[in-house]
Amino acid sequence: MTNMAEGIGFSGIDFSGKDAWRMFKIMSEFVEGIDELQEIDRGVAVFGSSRSKPGSEDYEGARAMGRALALSGYDVITGGGPGDMEAANQGAREGNGNSVGLAIHLPHEGKANPYLTHTITFKYFFVRKVMFVKYSKAFVVMPGGFGTLDELFEAVTLVQTKKIKPFPIILAGNPAHWQGLLDWIQSALVARGKVREEEVSILQLAETPEAVLEILKKNHIEGGA
Repeated sequence: MTNMAEGIGFSGIDFSGKDAWRMFKIMSEFVEGIDELQEIDRGVAVFGSSRSKPGSEDYEGARAMGRALALSGYDVITGGGPGDMEAANQGAREGNGNSVGLAIHLPHEGKANPYLTHTITFKYFFVRKVMFVKYSKAFVVMPGGFGTLDELFEAVTLVQTKKIKPFPIILAGNPAHWQGLLDWIQSALVARGKVREEEVSILQLAETPEAVLEILKKNHIEGGA
């Protein structure tokens, strides 16, 4: 084992340690994710609150979003959980589309929602985030909490720094939910030189599923037949 490790440049790694074995677990999650998702080529990720209740305005808005995307030939990708994620996946199934859930192991999370055609459960958040970016042509962000904002601004940063090819990042749903955030970006970030004015345009507003579909069309992101 020692001679083999030295021969391929691993002589400085202790493969008996926990950190080294964790590396292999991380690699296995990447392999599983790529293997499971390789057929997804028209993915649109829908993010939103896990706390929205069935029948609520937010839940039904996410459900309509998932259905409209699926009917237009897009594969709907969510975090696989409850709330807006479940709603978007439910809508995708109603639209006879692929309904993908990239779930995460969390101490108090239940099972993935029942509306999924493809399910992968990750241990590592960063592997899951890579899968969202790799297999999504656009991010549609519904009103949500800290987790939703985390996904939103990570994608914005990747586009801003040109680490990925630019793609639409759409703030969807009630515009009033987003207006305070956009006002703060202008007054506290742009005004103080922390963000350039043109970088704010990475974020696009769309109140309805039809408006989201129009943005995708303008960006030449076509659905299926």
